[in-house]
Amino acid sequence: MMTLKLIRTLWLWAGTLVLTLLAALPLAGGTRAMAALTLVCLVAVAWIRAGRRAARQSESLVLADNMSLPPASYRKPVVLVCGDGLAGLFGAIATERLALRVTEHGCYVRVPDLAQLTTVTTGLLALRADWGGQLSVMFVTNPVEHTDDAVLAAKVRTFCYQLTIIRKRGMALPLLLVSYLQASRGEGPWFSWEAGQPRPCVREAGACVSLAAWQRQAASTAARGARLQTSIQLSSAASWLAEKVLPYYAVHDAGRAVSPPVACAFTLVPALPQAVAGNLWQQWLRDRVALVDTRQARSDADRALPFPDPLLTVFPTQVRHSSTKRASVLALWLFALAAMVALASSAWQNTLLARQVSDDLRRYSSISLLEHRSQPEFALREQAMSVLHQDAQRLDHYYRHGEPMMLGLGLYRGEHLRAPVLAAIANHRPPPLAQRPAQVPNPVRLDSLSLFGAGSAELKPDSIKVLINALVDIKAQPGWLIVIAGHTDATGNAEHNLKLSRARAAAVHDWMQRMGDLPDSCFAVQGFGASQPIASNDTEVGRAANRRVDIRLVPEVGACALPIAGPDRQPPVAFGGS
Repeated sequence: MMTLKLIRTLWLWAGTLVLTLLAALPLAGGTRAMAALTLVCLVAVAWIRAGRRAARQSESLVLADNMSLPPASYRKPVVLVCGDGLAGLFGAIATERLALRVTEHGCYVRVPDLAQLTTVTTGLLALRADWGGQLSVMFVTNPVEHTDDAVLAAKVRTFCYQLTIIRKRGMALPLLLVSYLQASRGEGPWFSWEAGQPRPCVREAGACVSLAAWQRQAASTAARGARLQTSIQLSSAASWLAEKVLPYYAVHDAGRAVSPPVACAFTLVPALPQAVAGNLWQQWLRDRVALVDTRQARSDADRALPFPDPLLTVFPTQVRHSSTKRASVLALWLFALAAMVALASSAWQNTLLARQVSDDLRRYSSISLLEHRSQPEFALREQAMSVLHQDAQRLDHYYRHGEPMMLGLGLYRGEHLRAPVLAAIANHRPPPLAQRPAQVPNPVRLDSLSLFGAGSAELKPDSIKVLINALVDIKAQPGWLIVIAGHTDATGNAEHNLKLSRARAAAVHDWMQRMGDLPDSCFAVQGFGASQPIASNDTEVGRAANRRVDIRLVPEVGACALPIAGPDRQPPVAFGGS
């Protein structure tokens, strides 16, 4: 159990780790914002629920007479007392309230009802989380307070059920069984059978001796006789306990098993509160010796029963790790889990980066080998080089400003790829030209909305004037390739945008070829979708600028030559990235 402050701190720590992961994972902006908002709501709900739970647990621990628990640094045994004789131990206290008695050897907490044992234990640990190793339970069974074996058996079974629930939650909660016997000689020492001991030991005045040694220590014959009588009474009481109570702690049914108590203890008192006539102890004696005890049970409601302080040493009290340490360990585990997720994501993203750049280099190299084929490959090679320029710009940005978190954590692999990309760009040379104009014409940029309707690749009737002006600016001549490239903004599906950009470029090609009477070898058609923006897609002005068709002249050996006789040939198509 941890305090409310530690629980809330752990929730905040977990939320912070998840927010950091969201920043490191490759998520879209909208998805990241939605996940962050959901996380904040979850942490807020957990914060409120933890507060309400702590309030309920505090309400379950209402101490009588303005008593207060010992401080959290208290390190003596803390014993939960339930069963019979509570009035004699703690006095007359309202049933719904807890009572507290602190002695020299430990602290005793009264559990007014057996059904409240789990609630009291949980609430006590919520207020004193470090007491987990100090808690134990004392169950008092006085046969003189009962007249029906079935009623006593039901009470013992209820206690065992509550103890099982607590132990399933990870608490040891050692058990001490106590019984008070009435004797005219007054209070005596504590007699206890500890686990694994066949004979009782006697605890008195801080000493622990065997029963035989205790009998020999009698100062007089009368004292020895009294002690012998006590031994006989004690043996009879132990037999009653072994037959009527202890069997319930060895039951194994439906996964329920209550371990034996660490000790069973008896002591003698001159009077017992709430003693009744015809009680189970009198019935036991009558059945065993065939004699009827006609003496009335002495009941003294104001008589205080002694607490078993000499027996507190039998509890395996050990201070558990403090709640702060447990919370620190849990926080470290959460950090380790988040670090593993972040490292796995970074490794995967670096693998994708290396795979992408390597594939771009291989594609460019394979296209460069096709220079001497009869079909011009310049448009494809130019597009591959354009992709390499984008890769170089991206890697150079990471080199100058540092890699993003999603690629970092010591796993960044882009620096090893930057040199090959820059070398490929530096070694790139255009093929030789038969004729080279003095100056390369400037590219012509057409607004898609002036040529096409929204989402359409069919030319508008009023786009003829724009196309005629573009055809006049583009002078087709041998050795130059007319490259028509279609572009879209980032709105909508990327695959649809790519197809739309290609279709629009093809529509402009068909019109220019038909109206200019130019051969197919003069043209190359490209579609890039939204992969090559010239402005930000976050504004309407930027998206309008990105919706365009670019027409430019590119030097290419054998381009714009008269086609050889044969079937009609289609213009070369350069496939743009999405």
